Amino acid sequence: MERDWIKKNLPEGIEIKDKKLAKERYSKMHMDPGEAVGVIAATSLGEPGTQLTMRTFHMVGVAEVNVTLGLPRLIEILDARKVPSTPTMHIYLKKPYNKSKDKSDLVAQRIKQTVLEDISSEFTMDMSASSVIVKLDKHAMDRRSINIDTVYAQLKKSLKSNTVVKKTASIEIKDTDKDIKKLFKLKEKLKDMFVSGVSGISDVLAFKEGDEFIIQTLGSNLKGISLIDEIDFNRTKTNNFYEIHDTLGIEAAREAMLNEVLYILDKEGMAVDERHIALIVDVMTRDGVIKGITRHGITKEKESVLARAAFEIPINHLVEASVRGEIDKLDSVVENVMINQPVPIGTGLPELFVKMTKGDKK
Repeated sequence: MERDWIKKNLPEGIEIKDKKLAKERYSKMHMDPGEAVGVIAATSLGEPGTQLTMRTFHMVGVAEVNVTLGLPRLIEILDARKVPSTPTMHIYLKKPYNKSKDKSDLVAQRIKQTVLEDISSEFTMDMSASSVIVKLDKHAMDRRSINIDTVYAQLKKSLKSNTVVKKTASIEIKDTDKDIKKLFKLKEKLKDMFVSGVSGISDVLAFKEGDEFIIQTLGSNLKGISLIDEIDFNRTKTNNFYEIHDTLGIEAAREAMLNEVLYILDKEGMAVDERHIALIVDVMTRDGVIKGITRHGITKEKESVLARAAFEIPINHLVEASVRGEIDKLDSVVENVMINQPVPIGTGLPELFVKMTKGDKK
């Protein structure tokens, strides 16, 4: 295992046969006992973080689609936001769908969430019959590979309290109550009625990356995507870590968080050792759930009262600790700095006791 690690991390041009150099470099990669790895990791990410740009990446070819990168995205990850400001997915396809622009576009249109308004040309209310008539747009339906039977079946499933009638090029939805206000609400409700596709995927773009076509989306739904046969699910990515956690587990979410932080720093030209980021995401996911570096996340769970008070809302922490009768063992950096005593890291870690003899006293 050690040999494989050395081989992987050796610079180009140096062969594994130079064992002496390999062992020397490998030993330098180790941490000394008492090393303040948490402080080093925080500094290693915090300092480059101050130089990140406040920018977004525009998705070419799709109007109003911007993917958050730089410092705003880094803050989202470390705060463990439930939903990213711009949720997106990179969907890889199986052969032959990833080799043809037309075939990848067909899959993209199947993935895109379609609501009734997208495939309709007109919504009209018939007051005498107390119904809403939806005139369907055949061109829009063909583009999304949807037929009138699919729309009818979906509306009948969603509107169980209403009567749905299929006609040649339209669908009529009858309301049982002869109430104009309720009829108007029904008309507005129908516009946002889900018809087909994957829920949450509001826009799609198929484009070529390397020698294959992939699909980028605006919106994310990892579980929904997993049900589509043409998708190469093993390579598909999302920037919503809670979806990854719910679908694939905490280890997959941890790996995705690590890769995205490294990707953000790499895009900005910031070279940060992977192990610093790995330590941070390990702390965020160690309990089997994703916790942000916030007052409600991992900071709240610190054993030291003074360390919690030093982060935010000190009065609240001190009062709560006093009421509960908590004891602070002063094991970490922050609390020892606060009370001006040696910090238990590095040379401050061991405690030395000198046994004095009678001769020494003189």
